[in-house]
Amino acid sequence: MKKERKDERYKRESGSEGKPPKRRSEADIVKRVYELAGPLCEAEGIELVFVEYQREASGRILRIYINKTGGVNLDDCAQVSRQMGDLLDIYLEEIGPFSLEVSSPGSDRPLGREIDFECFKGCEAKIRTVHSLGESRNFRGILLGVFGGNVNIRVEDKTVRIPFNEIQKARLINYDGEHPCLSQT
Repeated sequence: MKKERKDERYKRESGSEGKPPKRRSEADIVKRVYELAGPLCEAEGIELVFVEYQREASGRILRIYINKTGGVNLDDCAQVSRQMGDLLDIYLEEIGPFSLEVSSPGSDRPLGREIDFECFKGCEAKIRTVHSLGESRNFRGILLGVFGGNVNIRVEDKTVRIPFNEIQKARLINYDGEHPCLSQT
């Protein structure tokens, strides 16, 4: 039924020219999902960790990572998934077909906001940049925090400063589920 609704909208919006309706960029979709999921998660007492929207072999995937003190369970994921599915049908109908996945961040917790890099100072992480910094795009080391718009990471015996806007992907390594910022409050 969901697919039929989208097909009908496509026909209606494409008009006689047969052009597809204008699609939002992946960054716009991720931003809108954060706007929708943030209040929903907050109301459920859950932390919205990260949102990613990407093309994979099986098609477009929208992943929402959530967490809470004591960890999330299957019921938490199902509850957020049901509610997000309804919100996405209403507010992001034009994005086309995709699969929605809601899960815990796992041992390779993604990092996406500056506050994440501050909260997890002292933890080991992998960072991939958009462009080469020096001779590499991949960095693995200990997070030192954010200073002046740069994420600082100790790689071997030197500090590498990575401009926040150059980070393509960042994840913790062997994350144990403890959230340092939550345990300090």
